[in-house]
Amino acid sequence: MAHHPFRFGIQLANAADGPAWAALARKAEDLGYSSLLMPDHFGDQLAPVPALVAAAAATTELKVGALVWDNDYKHPVVLAKEAATIDVLSGGRLEFGIGAGWMRSDYDGAGMPYDPPGVRISRMEEAITIIKGLLAGETVTFTGEHYRVDAMEGTPRPVQQPGPPIIIGGGGKRVLSIAGREADIVGINVNLAAGEIGPDAGPNATAEATAQKVAWVRDAAGDRFDEIELNVLVFLAIVTDDREGTAAAMAGGFNIRPDQALQVPHALVGNVDEICEDLRQRRDDHGLSYITFNEGAFEAMAPVVARLAGT
Repeated sequence: MAHHPFRFGIQLANAADGPAWAALARKAEDLGYSSLLMPDHFGDQLAPVPALVAAAAATTELKVGALVWDNDYKHPVVLAKEAATIDVLSGGRLEFGIGAGWMRSDYDGAGMPYDPPGVRISRMEEAITIIKGLLAGETVTFTGEHYRVDAMEGTPRPVQQPGPPIIIGGGGKRVLSIAGREADIVGINVNLAAGEIGPDAGPNATAEATAQKVAWVRDAAGDRFDEIELNVLVFLAIVTDDREGTAAAMAGGFNIRPDQALQVPHALVGNVDEICEDLRQRRDDHGLSYITFNEGAFEAMAPVVARLAGT
């Protein structure tokens, strides 16, 4: 398995006002984070498109993107134009993340139909075809089960060609197979087919489950697998000298054993040396090199970022 250099993203969602948001983006860049990524939900967060443009305007090198845009919330022609615009205005710094949608409470609250996973995934797959063509500057005509597009021109033309890198993440075989075929960056996630993060998430996040997910990506990607960057969102990152005790406490919440908790790619526990060693081991074992942290770990993980980024 080819090793990509480590790089790190920070997932942010909120700020009190424009100056505070710009300050967060500059802080991410100053601490060595490669990207500022945002969720796409209807709860208490900033809307990704204007917030990502503002973050890019406040920085010079920081990549920006969604982790990930829910395909069901916008028609692919609309989303492609917005993505291309962000790439133009940021000087080519967009990472384009797209998913089939999973959070049932968003759909219920907005009065949107929450279709079965297979339907949502099929709709996303069609959207990817349309969006890829538009971002490449093509004139797209497409007729599928879910979308029909007639001679739409891909404008503006993104700075990055044939389009910004595409992120697709998932925890099930079908989505990860699509990601293996279509994405530049594949997010290895827990399976969220239930529409919420529940008791099954922990067992689905183990090292063994992760190895299976990477295998699905590899099988679908074929010869291009070594070109793909594998991403993981770390939900829990704790710097502590009580590694074993913290893992034992964490295991109950994950519904797994303490020894398994220390190997869950979505969690990091220990001192800086131990966390760095865990990340190196996970890259050796699974190929995970693009690590994204939640806002709560922003500063605590800065020494890890400083030590490992680019290595």
